[in-house]
Amino acid sequence: MTHFHSKRLSRPGVVLAAVAGLVAALGLGTVGEAHSAPATATVAAPRWSDRAHGFASLAGGTTGGAGGKVVTVTDRASLAAYAAAEEPYVIRIAGSIAVEPFGAEIAVASDKTLIGVGDTGEIVHGELHLAPGTHNVIIRNLTIRDSAVEGDWDCKDTDFDGIQMDTVHHVWVDHNRFSNICDGQLDVRKDSEYITVSYNRFENNNKTFGLGWTTDVRTQITVDHNLFANTKQRNPSVDNAAYAHLYNNHLTAQADPGDPVWTYGNWSRGRTKMVIENSYYRDVQHPYQADTTAELVQRGSILRNTTGRHDEWGAAFEPRDFYAYRLDPAAAVPALVGRFSGPQKRIGSAVTLQVPGDYPTVQAAVDAVPQGNSVPVTVAVAPGVHREKVFIPAGKPKISLQGTGQDRSDTVIVYDTPAAYGGSTGSATVRIAADDVTVRHLTLSNDFDEAAHELNAEQALAVKTTGDRIVFEDTAFLGNQDTLMTDSPGLDVISRVYIRDSFIEGDVDFVYGRATTVVERSVIRALSRGSDSNNGYITAASTWSGNPYGFLITRCRIVSDAPAGTFHLGRPWHPGGEPDAVAQVLIRDTELPAAVKAAPWTDMSGFSWRDARFAEYRNHGPGAAVTADRPQMTDAEARTHTVADYLRGTDDWAPHARR
Repeated sequence: MTHFHSKRLSRPGVVLAAVAGLVAALGLGTVGEAHSAPATATVAAPRWSDRAHGFASLAGGTTGGAGGKVVTVTDRASLAAYAAAEEPYVIRIAGSIAVEPFGAEIAVASDKTLIGVGDTGEIVHGELHLAPGTHNVIIRNLTIRDSAVEGDWDCKDTDFDGIQMDTVHHVWVDHNRFSNICDGQLDVRKDSEYITVSYNRFENNNKTFGLGWTTDVRTQITVDHNLFANTKQRNPSVDNAAYAHLYNNHLTAQADPGDPVWTYGNWSRGRTKMVIENSYYRDVQHPYQADTTAELVQRGSILRNTTGRHDEWGAAFEPRDFYAYRLDPAAAVPALVGRFSGPQKRIGSAVTLQVPGDYPTVQAAVDAVPQGNSVPVTVAVAPGVHREKVFIPAGKPKISLQGTGQDRSDTVIVYDTPAAYGGSTGSATVRIAADDVTVRHLTLSNDFDEAAHELNAEQALAVKTTGDRIVFEDTAFLGNQDTLMTDSPGLDVISRVYIRDSFIEGDVDFVYGRATTVVERSVIRALSRGSDSNNGYITAASTWSGNPYGFLITRCRIVSDAPAGTFHLGRPWHPGGEPDAVAQVLIRDTELPAAVKAAPWTDMSGFSWRDARFAEYRNHGPGAAVTADRPQMTDAEARTHTVADYLRGTDDWAPHARR
């Protein structure tokens, strides 16, 4: 079966204008003093990517708890239990969690993602500890604070770090805030490898960020877009690292600039090879220095009121030999880091599950969403044909299924079950029982070949919904009989479905059910079954008699390859002979093909179409000629049968008003 391509168009001019607007809004137009390099076009992940970049992206990458269950914790015991578990978890930390006893460790095992919910997730008075051998860990969007011991500035008698890791590999520390930690805010120790530290805020500390405690030269680390403010030393200090790439960091307002030795910015120690690019140093003593045994290459940074050592020697290495990255102008760094570093509401308030990157199937990703889910979850489906059935149960609301291809036809979810095996509900390729579900940029198909089989029940649904507030945007529904069923949990329960900029095809009753359903700005294709008299029915509504709003098809285009005068607009479906299922269908402001019959509504199972609530309004095209058997809605009636009227309900739902 074929379908029309997406209406989405690439808009490079709009994208460039948006980037320019962002730069202007942040006040990034002025380039600072010497050492500022010309802008370089590079490839990089977006600032809000949930994929690790830099060294953490190499050698298999860092995916954290991807593929495991998503859980939300609000207390220390739950956090400790999930963080130390053997299996992978995405652990969402909601609110402030105090660690007892003061300064105690929370062990973090391999294959974990710890992420703050919104910008309020906190670890207070405690340390996240990654023991030797731990690998594949992501720590994002958290505040880790207040394990300092009053009066003990150097913390000689304690070892209360914010995050400590020993001999680990593949760790991404991103968009966190560290403040007032007794010892190191972040200690990366003893031959840890493939580490990226990005978009964090290191504030109010003595020993800030250290790396080393080894004579080996194995560590590879990327440090980018971090703020170091009111910190004294180790910003960072890097000891015996094979490769240390520091770029676009902002160092300012040192805590103790009068200290002649142990107040400094970046230090390349031992046999470290360090590259610093396009960073910004203000009011910093010894902004960057290197041991005589180390190498340090610096290019493109801006220095304001800096004193002391500015060491540069050796060739170090070329970071682009390892990975691509975004290199922002040094002049932009204070504004960019000030705005984008630290916990962000848009990172922790929603969860994205990648298929097949994190989960092998769409259903596996849905299964990972917890029952009673209270935050938006996006299941991002990669281009390709995903032959599977998907069920979103009622207890898992706020899920978005989203194709990630350029066109909706790039990403297909398809199966081939007919109603003869499991009933019409069981035939559905995608079944949505939950509320507040959105589907975008996908093709949903049931490719059961009815011509090749002789069955008593050949209905084969692409999609069935029973939830409320369901949105389909830029979605194709492909099938033959009963392609799309929008229903509700009970006859007198009103569920609402909004379909926009989409494509629906079928032949018999292929848009049907009792949900209040709006189809807007879409193409509906009525397939020919080869008949010269009756090729099928577009709608089969079963609207509850107490519901004034059933199906609204508006500003659409109906197309067909069927002969002229052989297709019905609809018929009234009374499931099980239910007398209170009284179809309501309005088709308005829509183009109709010649295939539509002059008398387009017909009876069904002994129920007359004249007793249903069928109407048209201002349709056009070769199949829109008004006859005595085509009820037309008046202007006054049409004013209360708009998209808003159908969808409003008691909660003022208005998905059509977005964008």
